[in-house]
Amino acid sequence: MDATAAECLVSFPSGPSAAAVPVCPARGRKAMTDSETGDRELVARISSGEPDALRDLYQIHGARLYAHALRIAGDPAAAEDILQESLVAVWKAAGRFRGESRVIVWLLGIVHHKALDSIGGRSRYSLEENDGSGLVSPDPRPEEALLRKERRDLIKSGLGRLSTKHRLVLDLVFFQGLSLAEAAGVCGCPVGTIKSRLNQAKANLRAHLDIEKAGEDSK
Repeated sequence: MDATAAECLVSFPSGPSAAAVPVCPARGRKAMTDSETGDRELVARISSGEPDALRDLYQIHGARLYAHALRIAGDPAAAEDILQESLVAVWKAAGRFRGESRVIVWLLGIVHHKALDSIGGRSRYSLEENDGSGLVSPDPRPEEALLRKERRDLIKSGLGRLSTKHRLVLDLVFFQGLSLAEAAGVCGCPVGTIKSRLNQAKANLRAHLDIEKAGEDSK
């Protein structure tokens, strides 16, 4: 790690909360364009050696990147290490960013492969810090809150039963809000493979939820 990158990373707060990363809502074209323009400006500043730009990029995307690392590594400390290594890689590679994808897709690709490399391709699934609770409206009635918690628990249980490749596709498409083509770019496989994995993952998750529901109804 070069000294400038090290100085920049030392000041980052540790343990960003994955719970701060909801399923990505649909956004208007103008909002997406403005955000992407800002991201590209930050990458350009990073490539020119501005540590503040890397800090700004972290503030915008750090929790989201940490969440993806956590879902792959399954361990908060390992996820923090992966994020730090990824930010160093961003610092070094910013000048080679060609703008062929959105910046967030490029960033997620770096985190994705750093995480898989760090665990030798073996994912220890974790959703404990991002179970969808951030999507619940404030102050629900007690019975509504209980039903929503039960539903989240069922989804968490179902996701834990999926294979690594199926969970990661669900994460990229539903939690991170990437298109099929963008998810394929992150995973380094054809779009058709992503579509197949996504369909299989949804079918498996739906089957698990149906089984759990049938079990509850029979009580």
